[in-house]
Amino acid sequence: MNTGPAHHDTVPVVPQDSRIIQRDHHSISRKDITPSALKVLYRLQEAGFDAYIVGGGVRDLLLHLHPKDFDVATNASPEEVHRLFRNSRMIGRRFKIVHVQFGREIIEVATFRAHHAEQEEQGSDHSRQAANGMLLRDNVYGTLEEDVERRDFTINALYYTTKDFCIYDYHGGISDLNSRVVRIIGEPEARYREDPVRMLRAVRFAGKLGFDIEPVTAAPIHELAPLLAAVSNARLFDEVLKLLSSGHGLPTWKLMWQYGLIAPMLPDTWQSLQGDDEQTVQNRMMIELALANTDKRIAEDRPVTPAFLYAVLLWAPLLEELSYLQDEERMPLIPAMHEAAQRIMDRQVKHIAIPRRISSIMREIWELQFRLPRRQGKRPDQLMEHPRFRASYDFLRLREESGEDLNGLGIWWERYQEQTDDSRRSMIQDLKENYSEPPRSKRRRRPRKRTPTNE
Repeated sequence: MNTGPAHHDTVPVVPQDSRIIQRDHHSISRKDITPSALKVLYRLQEAGFDAYIVGGGVRDLLLHLHPKDFDVATNASPEEVHRLFRNSRMIGRRFKIVHVQFGREIIEVATFRAHHAEQEEQGSDHSRQAANGMLLRDNVYGTLEEDVERRDFTINALYYTTKDFCIYDYHGGISDLNSRVVRIIGEPEARYREDPVRMLRAVRFAGKLGFDIEPVTAAPIHELAPLLAAVSNARLFDEVLKLLSSGHGLPTWKLMWQYGLIAPMLPDTWQSLQGDDEQTVQNRMMIELALANTDKRIAEDRPVTPAFLYAVLLWAPLLEELSYLQDEERMPLIPAMHEAAQRIMDRQVKHIAIPRRISSIMREIWELQFRLPRRQGKRPDQLMEHPRFRASYDFLRLREESGEDLNGLGIWWERYQEQTDDSRRSMIQDLKENYSEPPRSKRRRRPRKRTPTNE
């Protein structure tokens, strides 16, 4: 049983066969919806179109959570929506949608979608499917009832409209909210083949809400996980951010591990986590501690950076590559570190497109791990001036917390930051009298395993 965020209030229980929940049988009020989302609803309705708040906004309001955004579904085409809102732009090719912008808030507006059997009437350019079942384009438009069938999970197939203030629930989504389960709409294997990212969404919602994945929904995930290799690396970058940087990263990571979803996206990381030896246990511990710390920072409304998290995820692979370069190719430490970082990033970006603005920070954090032990002369003060010092120091402490023996290096740096200038000089003098070069960490070079692929 998945234990996650507890909710003090439950969703109103409605009869199983109720598809339309009247306003006096649910807790959603217009005051809970942002003015921007309401403006979009009203303008579409005034123009003669149907318009609904749909998906996570409805789900989270029913769970008494605070939605991070609101999406709108309508029978207006993207072009018609775009003409109604001067502050909008059409985006996407695979799924054509409209973004209506109000300051920093964006309301995403999508046209009702239909089954792909309708594509002959609308033209083959509206929909395209790969041989493996993956949807390459999905712009076949339909009705509300058809759109419901195209949604991924029952808890996301909930529609609310200000026209009659009712919730439309065609797949028992409210019942599943009460039962705290994530259930896919349709035949699971076919839906995952259409869009493999649905497997990631299943674990994300389960991790975020503390729900269980319904057994039939969960059954094919492990076998179909290699399909993620066909998803664009840019899209996977966005999805991993949602998975691990939305405040519930640790429970989500454990579900990703359980269902075999790590290897297709982070193959070097996955390989470094295999086995039960002390080093592998430390690798796993470091990632879990980093995720727990990230969740805590988000809960406290403190900033987090994906660069730090990715630096943690790829730290063990970096050290293994570094060990190989030093032992087999006899490269000096710093050049070997730079080469190892380049090799790791070159392999990783084939799976997840980590932007250069993030990878450059990762490299700086990694490099400072090898400079922080060297504390003679003016080096400590110079290091503290480095823009990545704080992140690198936090990274260092994380290594110690995960069980790595660094001879008290983290505690030394903690004390150094708190001292006066005179006391700092004394600390450096003490080091000079007792200094020895820190030992190089010996990492067992693992034979590279072939990442599972879908034959």
